[in-house]
Amino acid sequence: MHILLLGTGFIFIAIAILTAVIASNQARSVMGVEKLQDCVEPMKVDYPAPAIQLTDIAGSTVSLADHKGDVILLNTWATWCPPCRREMPDLEAYFRAHADEGFVLLGVNVGEEKETVVQFVDMFHLTFPIWLDPGESTLRSLNSFSLPYSIVIDREGTVSYAWSGATCQSALERTISPMLRQ
Repeated sequence: MHILLLGTGFIFIAIAILTAVIASNQARSVMGVEKLQDCVEPMKVDYPAPAIQLTDIAGSTVSLADHKGDVILLNTWATWCPPCRREMPDLEAYFRAHADEGFVLLGVNVGEEKETVVQFVDMFHLTFPIWLDPGESTLRSLNSFSLPYSIVIDREGTVSYAWSGATCQSALERTISPMLRQ
């Protein structure tokens, strides 16, 4: 009898834990993507921004030099990359909140066809500039081979922060927002 009660108790505990995990995962879901609970904190760095010139999704030639005097977040990503997908809602929200403060978010898609990128941009309702880098030259110029990889460039053209991995809006607020007030 005690074993039966003990076994029943274990079953109820397992069901409660499973229910809590499922509810937690459903609560974190945004546009079919899990919302970030933890994110990578940017690392303080200090080196000149590389000269990057690419094409945007409209077919225009663009470069980092076009944004001299702005605070720039350059984010490299791909549509197939799960951490890249997870951070997109937070990147978009931060961009919308700070676009009129001399802030530019440049999303550099690495290695994919324009049609694939445009479908992704439409699905996530992205409004920040999207650049295409089919040859992956941006990652080489940043000495990185991981996605997502991001850098923050100050108004003078110096890379001030860098990180590999998904970010979140709170980390962006702590890192970039003080730079916008300078």
